[in-house]
Amino acid sequence: MSGLSGTGVAIAIAYLVASVLFIFGLKLLSSAATARRGNLIAGIGMLVAVAATLLEQEIVTLRWIALGVVIGAVAGLWLAAAVKMTAMPQMVALLNGFGGGASALVAAAEFYRIEASSAAVTTDVALSTALTMLIGAVTFTGSLVAFAKLQEMVTGRAVTYPLQKPINALLFLGALAAIVILTVAIAHPGVFLALTIISLLLGVLLVIPIGGADMPVVISLLNSYSGIAGAAAGFVLHNNVLIIAGALVGASGIILTQIMCRAMNRSLTNVLFGAFGAQAATAAAGGTEARPMRAITADDAAVMLAYAQSVIVIPGYGLAVAQGQHTVRELASLLEKRGVDVKYAIHPVAGRMPGHMNVILSEAQVDYDALINSLDEANSLLDRADVALVVGANDTVNPAAENDRSSPLYGMPVVEAWKAKQVIVMKRGRGTGFAGVDNALFYGDNTSMLFGDAKKSLTELVSAVKGV
Repeated sequence: MSGLSGTGVAIAIAYLVASVLFIFGLKLLSSAATARRGNLIAGIGMLVAVAATLLEQEIVTLRWIALGVVIGAVAGLWLAAAVKMTAMPQMVALLNGFGGGASALVAAAEFYRIEASSAAVTTDVALSTALTMLIGAVTFTGSLVAFAKLQEMVTGRAVTYPLQKPINALLFLGALAAIVILTVAIAHPGVFLALTIISLLLGVLLVIPIGGADMPVVISLLNSYSGIAGAAAGFVLHNNVLIIAGALVGASGIILTQIMCRAMNRSLTNVLFGAFGAQAATAAAGGTEARPMRAITADDAAVMLAYAQSVIVIPGYGLAVAQGQHTVRELASLLEKRGVDVKYAIHPVAGRMPGHMNVILSEAQVDYDALINSLDEANSLLDRADVALVVGANDTVNPAAENDRSSPLYGMPVVEAWKAKQVIVMKRGRGTGFAGVDNALFYGDNTSMLFGDAKKSLTELVSAVKGV
């Protein structure tokens, strides 16, 4: 730091402190019990980084920055207060898109600044600028498509069309050619505009063929993209803390993506290019045998639960949609007062984003120790459980994943709900899950179906258990 001024030293130290806080915050985010503290620590780190950046001499006026801070703060507070837990995946997708879009804007601003000044540009800056635009633009439009799918503004099924993969390959090669040209000689506005358009189009075309069942993987992957775009923008701006923060987000997102892929027993390339939703829909369209499901009332289910010794709750996206997490917590409390041991078996890809079930159950103040995130442990407990209560889950409890080699789900690790002595499935109707695959669990000899909205059915269960 010998060549730095006093302000430069202070900024460098602040960036170091911020980076350390990011790392500690990320570490604490790995556990549900410490996640809130980790989020706070990382937030403090970001505040330190932003404050230090505002001391940079390159900043001429704070007027527009202050306006942006006010608008961003108001929008953030509104989103935090207004967005329901069921819509949290959509918000995460949108925030990923904002991150990628911000990086793309940085690349565009830097390119046109360089082009206007005719300044000499080093190869690393030229390459970083082009890569930032590519990754940032792909993240932006890809996240918007993911948001639209999750919000059901467009179909959640995989969308395919003839020559899809060759077209994507040609676009990607075109983007690489543009990057090479810009790296050799950056002052090509037409080439930069072409790269921007191709990148925006690629983001759309890469996410459209991915079905709703794979949204947890898409969310984590786009989160990684937004981090990588941020790190690339850091190289463009020669900002160390942006490089570090982006690298942390990018690396953690890739790791989470791999965890999600392992949870579905599929490769990342299969998720991205396999059009899983379309295949599953085709398989389902072939028709299934019309078999009866045994429906029961809330009173019948209440008796089964109240006199059990062990109950395993298996939540799915239906629980989030119905906003039933508080009611299921109330039901569990009633059962625990009767001496029933209640645990929650959480599948890694239950819901529409990584950790979705953990988030909504934590919001309902479910004890962290009751959440079982290991499938091996959950399935071991189900071997001895009296009742498995499936609330809004479908594909993650489908026996076809283990015993039907023709099923698109085959090989995916699932929660083996059928091992319990009795299974109660709470479900709106008789339809299939996101994957479009029929579920043999619903026809099992030990399975009872409690049809209806999850929150309404849970409320009836609470009343019925009180009366047992």
